[in-house]
This record gives sequence, structure tokens and C-alpha cells, in this order.
Amino acid sequence: MKQLLSGNEAIALGAYHAGVVVATAYPGTPSTEIMENIARMDDVYTEWSTNEKVALEVGIGASYSGVRVLVSMKHVGLNVAADPFFAVSTTGVVGGLVIVSCDDPGEHSSQGEQDNRHFARIAKVPMLEPTNSQDAYDLMEWAFNISEEFDTPVLLRSTTRISHCKTVVDVKGERKSDLRKPSFIRSPAKFVMVPSNARVRRQAMEERITKLQAYVEDFPLNEMLLADRKLGVISDGVAYQYAREVFKDASHLKLATIYPFPSNLISRFAGEVERVVVVEELDPYLEDEVRRLGIAVTGKEFIPIIGELDPEIVERGAIQAGLLQKTSGPAPAPVSPATQLPARRPQLCAGCPHVAAEFVLRRLGFRSTSSGKELKEDEFIVTGDIGCYTLGVYPPLAALDTCACMGASIGKALGLEKAGVPNKIVAVLGDSTFMHSGITGLIDVVYNQGSNTIIILDNGTTAMTGHQGHPGTGISAKGAKTQAVELESLVKGCGVRDVTVVDAFDLKTIESNIKQAVANNEPSVIIVRGSCPLHTRAKSTPYKVDEDECIGCFDCLDVGCPAISILEDEAVIDSEVCTGCGVCAQICPQGAISESK
Repeated sequence: MKQLLSGNEAIALGAYHAGVVVATAYPGTPSTEIMENIARMDDVYTEWSTNEKVALEVGIGASYSGVRVLVSMKHVGLNVAADPFFAVSTTGVVGGLVIVSCDDPGEHSSQGEQDNRHFARIAKVPMLEPTNSQDAYDLMEWAFNISEEFDTPVLLRSTTRISHCKTVVDVKGERKSDLRKPSFIRSPAKFVMVPSNARVRRQAMEERITKLQAYVEDFPLNEMLLADRKLGVISDGVAYQYAREVFKDASHLKLATIYPFPSNLISRFAGEVERVVVVEELDPYLEDEVRRLGIAVTGKEFIPIIGELDPEIVERGAIQAGLLQKTSGPAPAPVSPATQLPARRPQLCAGCPHVAAEFVLRRLGFRSTSSGKELKEDEFIVTGDIGCYTLGVYPPLAALDTCACMGASIGKALGLEKAGVPNKIVAVLGDSTFMHSGITGLIDVVYNQGSNTIIILDNGTTAMTGHQGHPGTGISAKGAKTQAVELESLVKGCGVRDVTVVDAFDLKTIESNIKQAVANNEPSVIIVRGSCPLHTRAKSTPYKVDEDECIGCFDCLDVGCPAISILEDEAVIDSEVCTGCGVCAQICPQGAISESK
């Protein structure tokens, strides 16, 4: 049966048909839809884990019982999960354990670019990579089989285009019926990595890679397509699709096994062609492997090392490198340029519960949009984090000074304080991010006697990745109601005595609480609570501007609300976009904004 599937949908369906019993994840683009699709399937336990480390640890435990397990995350999530990832590489598995890492070339929705193919080599874990949705579906069965046959976790790498683009998939089967029943066989020598056991397992890892090296030489999804022998192109992932499109007449080698590297296959291919080139996104991973074999190769001389590829980039580089000739023939007729939309910065949504707090932080901290200047002692430093509220870095809010990785805002705030910076420091993060990685940072502040103010922006969901549940929501990956973790109790349990909860749309209360908190010489936590309007679909009576009262000061524009604009030198509110949160009315010095009648 043929289906049109995205790569993420194909991964989920392939895992289901391969007999996955437990699936865990933390949401993050471009990987989120894998779990969302598996959660709809019967007979699979699914969970949105607290973070990627926990997701993998749950997966490892399930694998030790003998069942098949899928753990999915975006590329930076594997950084969080690195500790258990390297540990399970050492212990090995019982039931098949497949870890899906979705890289994001071009940083479409990420704080950084990284090439997770390197993780496979350093952890000595086999890696597979699909070139389309069909590969993504087929490779899941292969991945689970390899995991169990070679006693190893398997890393499957996808990228944004593979994960999100849809191609036709020939769905070849149904869910495995001969699933292994879970049981645990005690084996301290395999599962307990005290040094005496770890040294034995370390030797087993090397033996495993040697066996896998021979295995990948004949792996059927590595495909050699011989055509014009003047040029041979080696590629993987979505880069293979671009290479086939650009180098139409050349010979091609598609690699699905990224580690271990099929050295003999590469050498055979190189012997069939006059010149070898590599087309790959990000680092020269394949290129370096080919060069280690003593094969002359061209790669990053014409392919960028930064950003996402597309056929035009590959073709332009190939022409500049003399690998392709410019197309001859009559010049194309001039085409009128397409109408360009006005450029605009990313911004928070109308009615976003994060706006008021970030507006207050800018106003209290006497912040400006300029950079490169040393702060005055009465200015706040605001350490930001990963979430929708990160968009508050842009004007007009301009409320954040730092953003690095999940949960780092609290630790950075403590570091600035302990370094002796004289300014007041406020850490800002969301409810999901706090659950993910902020708890340990808060405990560190308490234990090491920091006096930071931490603002948790609680919108009741994991909004930036599409409104998934987390421990604070009490909603499981399958949509079932579970026990919710109460933020206030959790924070107090960490040892914070000064804990307040405020309405996310009450400017005066937010301001007074922040002033009081930063004046304290002990840790303070302010939970700013308000629902995400896109999640709850809540909409109150919209607001309007009284033209007679408005003086054109445009203070209302300082919240950056997309419902407010200027028309003929006057502020106007789009009633279709306005959610009725009322923040702009609290800012207007003339009282010219009120609810529509």
C-alpha cells in the first residue's frame, strides 16, 4: 500500500511496524511529529519525558526488559542525553533501542547548528541516515534488527527536510505479531558498570564495531548507481536528492550507513570513476572518511560548510568549481520580480502571557536597544532561556540579555552574581523549560546562597513546539489526564521561601512583585501565570482606541502586539487579532484604550 508520508511520519510508522513497545521523547523541531504520530498508535507506551536525558534513561530501562524502544529528539537534545547515550553504548541492549536525532541545518528553529554524525563515531554506535521517507520507513526495521543482533543502540539521523517533506512510501507490512514479552534477566557484568565490568564491555564495543564494519559493506540500502564514469558523487541524507538533481549524468553512491563507514564499498566506487566528489550538509564528515582511504576527493571546496543545502546552492558551487558547465542556449525571458512582503521581526502573538512581564523588565531595568555599552548599576541583567519568550529579545520589548540552552538562565544568573557584577539579575524561563532543566539550577541557587530572582512564565503548555504536555500540565502524550506537578510546591520543595504567583496580564502586580523580589537578599521565584491563547483558543472582548482621546504617543506599540498598528498617524487595534488581554490599555497614559462596546 502506498502512502504520502513525511519523514517523521514514516519513522513513526516504521517503528510501529517493527514492533516498538515503548516510545519516549522531548518535543523539539524538527523531531516533534515522530512522538505525536506514535502516540496515536495502539499497544505502544508513549511519553513526553521531562527532558531528553530522562527520555533516554526510560528507554534504556525498557530495552533491558527485552522490548523494542524508540527515543526521539532534536539535535541539541542529544547533547542533553549524552550521558546515558554513552553509557548504553557501553552496556549494550537487550531489546532493540533506536535513538532518532533530527538535525536542523540552517537553524530554522534552533539556537545552533551541529552535525550529529560525529556522535556516532565518538560513542562507537552505528548510525543510519535516510534520504527520503521510504528510507525512513525501511530503515526502522533494519535499525531494530541491527540493535539486537549486535547488542548496541542504533542512532538514526534525520534532518529538517527529510523530517518534514512528504514523499510516497510503499508500506510493506503490518505490526510485528511475535513481540517479545518483557522480562528482566539479572546480569551485573552487563548492566553494572563498575570499572572491572566496564573494562570488559569496552573490549566488547571494539569487537562490535569490527563486526559491524563487515556488515555495512553489503548493506542493501547503500546504493551504487553507475552512469557517466567521469564523475562519481558520494552523498547521504537529503544531499543525495540534490546531488541526483544537479549531477544528472554522473555516477552516484548513496550511503545509508554513516558509521561504521563502508570503506571497501567506497574504494570500489572510486575505482569505477575518474573523479570523486562528496555532496553533504554541514561538516566534511564523509569527505574526511573518503580522504582517509587515500582517495582524492573534492567536497567543501564547492559545498558550503554552514547552513542548509538546496539544488541551486549545489549547482552554483559545481559550476564555480568547474564540475558543471553553464547551461547554453537562449537567455531566459526576464521575469517580473515577485512582490516582496515587508520585512518584520519574529514577534510574540497577540494576547501572549509573556508580553507584560517582559515589558515590565525592560521598563524597570531602564533598558535600551543599544548594545556594546557597559550597564549602569541601576539596570537589570535579564538572563533568558529557550522558549517563545526568547522572542522578547527583539525590539520593542528588547528584554533579554542572554540565551544559550534549556535551563541555563538560572545558572548564568548565579554565575554573574558570584562573579561580583553589581547589577540586579533576573532569570526568565518557561514552565516547560523549568521542568526540563531549570530545577537543578534553582537548587544550586538555594544551596549556594544566591539572591537571584527567577521568573517562571507559566503558560500551561510547551508552546513553541506545538502545545505538547509536560509534567506541569498533567496531560500525557496520548492526551490522557494524569497527576500534574504543581510549580509552587515544587519550587518551595527546592528550598525557596519567597514564592509568589501573579496574573500574567496584570502589569501593576507584576511590577510590584519584581521590585520586591530583586530587593531581597535571598532567592525569589515569581510565577507569572496565564494561558497561551493559541492553546486554549481563549478570546475575550477586543479592545479599541478612542480617536478623540489618543494623543499619538504610541506607547501602546512598545508591547509589540501584532494587533496594534498605525494608520494615518493614529494607533488602531485590529479586533479580529486582539484577544482582549488588556495589557495595552494598562500602558496607555491617556486612558484612550478600552474594551469595544
